[in-house]
Amino acid sequence: QVQLVESGGGLVQAGGSLRLSCAASARTFSRYAMGWFRQAPGKEREFVAAITWTSTLYADSVKGRFTISRDNARNTVYLQMNSLTPEDTAVYYCASAGRKSGDYYYARSHEYDYWGQGTQVTVSS
Repeated sequence: QVQLVESGGGLVQAGGSLRLSCAASARTFSRYAMGWFRQAPGKEREFVAAITWTSTLYADSVKGRFTISRDNARNTVYLQMNSLTPEDTAVYYCASAGRKSGDYYYARSHEYDYWGQGTQVTVSS
């Protein structure tokens, strides 16, 4: 069982930045790939970014603006979000997954086993 707790959401103006954090309870945190997803009102949950043991993945909509990173010593994964736009407004969730045979699996929400409760990010125009 892995418990995930997100923090760092809030209200920011367009063009601004936020850094989300996700703290994991697992002592074996380094064994998990970690992902960030988001869900806007009336829309399906969508992939944002993931970090594995060897690589990072990003949705096209956030490439060049968002950066995912992890600190295994702190059992924490981060999402640095820059140049935010109103289209980034959503509830952001972090999730953990075990090893997969290909990185592309980590863009699929159903491949993740544990989820946090989410943190709201609102970008005003």
